[in-house]
Amino acid sequence: MIDVKGKWTLITGGCRGVGRLTAIEMAKLGANIILQGRDKAHAEPVMEELKKYGVEVRAVGCNLESEAEIDAALAEIDSWGVQVDLVFNNAGLMSHYFTDYLTNTMDDFHHAMAVNFFAPIKIAYHFLLGMIQRGFGRMQLTTSGIANEPELMGYACAKAALTKFVKDFACKLNGTDVMMNVMDPGWLRTDLGGPNAPNAPESVIPGSMVSVMLDDKKSGRWFSAQEFTGMTLADAVEKGKSVEA
Repeated sequence: MIDVKGKWTLITGGCRGVGRLTAIEMAKLGANIILQGRDKAHAEPVMEELKKYGVEVRAVGCNLESEAEIDAALAEIDSWGVQVDLVFNNAGLMSHYFTDYLTNTMDDFHHAMAVNFFAPIKIAYHFLLGMIQRGFGRMQLTTSGIANEPELMGYACAKAALTKFVKDFACKLNGTDVMMNVMDPGWLRTDLGGPNAPNAPESVIPGSMVSVMLDDKKSGRWFSAQEFTGMTLADAVEKGKSVEA
């Protein structure tokens, strides 16, 4: 298991839900945190919450549907001169539920792809070069196990594309200390998952951290957070070693 103390960690969607919970746990381990939210002001309560663990905390605000705003946020992070070693591409957007599944609109597909696919891969490309040059880095992209729901086809297709991106990148990263994997949090009672979901948000811990904490130089894997619920982080990481692409 890697030591994350002092390592700068970017968490998109870090102001609530899975992102906030993961940020808290990473801060407990001593990682410095960069929170991304749609509005920078939304990060302030979480920043105060994290600072009690004695770590540095910063935030950027951007709408992940806007390439220009993402560029500005990334430029702001670069201007700080910090080395981002760990990235949790956690932010997501649920597409509209089309009860008549034959009426899915192209506009809905565009919105879903913008936040759930284009934004995370843009962020991944931005930081991967530095990670590869330094010989170290962790990149986790949040996927979904959604299946057989054409009513949510925009969201499902965006997550499928994201998983494909990570799996096909593995051939370039395997055997190096730059690792990129996907994590499926499960269906959670969050703003995205809704009140009828079977799993509490807290059930993602420690599973939402496993792929980032591993040191086995393997990429392109799918980690299901619900398979690690109730475990210690150390035990979860040990179990995570058995996950294959």
